[in-house]
Amino acid sequence: MDPVSRILLDHGSGGRIAHRLLRDRVLPVFDHPALAELNDGAILEMEGVRFAFSTDSYTVDPLFFPGGNIGELAVNGTVNDLAMCGARPLFLSAAFILEEGFPLADFQRILDSMAQAAKAAGVAIVTGDTKVVPRGAADRLFINTSGVGLIPPGIRVASRRAQAGDRVLLSGSLADHGVSVLAGREGLAFETSVQSDTAPLHRMVAAMLEAGGEAVHALRDPTRGGLGTALKEIAESSAVSVVIHEEKIPLKPEVAGLCELLGFDPLYLANEGKLVAFVHPEAAEAVLRAVRSDPAGKDAAWIGEVLPGPPGRVVMQTRIGGQRIVDMLAGEQFPRIC
Repeated sequence: MDPVSRILLDHGSGGRIAHRLLRDRVLPVFDHPALAELNDGAILEMEGVRFAFSTDSYTVDPLFFPGGNIGELAVNGTVNDLAMCGARPLFLSAAFILEEGFPLADFQRILDSMAQAAKAAGVAIVTGDTKVVPRGAADRLFINTSGVGLIPPGIRVASRRAQAGDRVLLSGSLADHGVSVLAGREGLAFETSVQSDTAPLHRMVAAMLEAGGEAVHALRDPTRGGLGTALKEIAESSAVSVVIHEEKIPLKPEVAGLCELLGFDPLYLANEGKLVAFVHPEAAEAVLRAVRSDPAGKDAAWIGEVLPGPPGRVVMQTRIGGQRIVDMLAGEQFPRIC
């Protein structure tokens, strides 16, 4: 069991200590096969129809950042979690926890951005809730969104389905969202042209599944904990080993420079409009073309491959010819990123 007696910021990192909290505290209490799969959403079946259900909460600081805001992020985040299950997103809920004194003009701006994001994604926000807490009891605004979507017949996408021989695809450049939030955060302001990559990915996923079908084995949007944690999660769930190549990972020079300057590892910074996919090699080129046909996937690249073992191991071949073990994020590199 976790020896820590109180919740730490690290428990929200999406990294190793967060997984320990989930494994030791949450899963034993809410025991259900769909939860134990640890996908981006629950994959469920009722009367022969398969669907995905997902929920997420957003506490990003600042609420408005280059390229987006908490409202747009909340809609796109849940749309993408459903898409990573192979589902076509249909309906969302939205719940707000507001701090007393929060400006109504800012709330209206966020609501409008959510409506625009939902319209752009082709989903409807159909239910929700609003709570207000006394001044100081919350930090301005937190949002929860949940969603449901239908999974087409014959689609079997899950974290445990990665197989030896699969190729690993990344749909675009790393860490854009993390750096944009960093740029907008009070006390860390600097000039940068980097914008958050927040975007809905379900149309890209639909094109991938049309091109590759069941050859698309696993999908993940590397949000909290970044690419490194996402790869480690899938390697452990599928009991395979993953090798990635540093020189093949798309990374904007400005993002790389700022990460180096400020001591952040782009492998572990959040992304909100990127996905990582594990695909059978026979379908690799067709799937890559499908991804690149989407505006959010124009910089997509194959970054690695899957080996039989050792199970759960992720290694990065570095530019200088060495190897680096990629593990889950050990602590909270950058809190309240999404």
